[in-house]
Amino acid sequence: MVYRFKQDAPQSSLRDLDDVVLLVDTVSDDGDLIPSGRKGTIVSVHGAGESYVVEFAEPPGALVSVFPHEIRRAERPAL
Repeated sequence: MVYRFKQDAPQSSLRDLDDVVLLVDTVSDDGDLIPSGRKGTIVSVHGAGESYVVEFAEPPGALVSVFPHEIRRAERPAL
């Protein structure tokens, strides 16, 4: 007998090196407060987008583990 599991949540379209905006205040792995609205870059995707590690420039090299509902893709400036 074969079972197939259905995933309830849609897979995220975010990938490594995508620029994102933080939607909630959070604390980095080093204990620094990262306020909502701060832009960062995804450096690791866990599973099929269940969570992400995002790096921020301020404070230098700050890393934060977040869930998909805590970030959104950053808008790119028009050329």
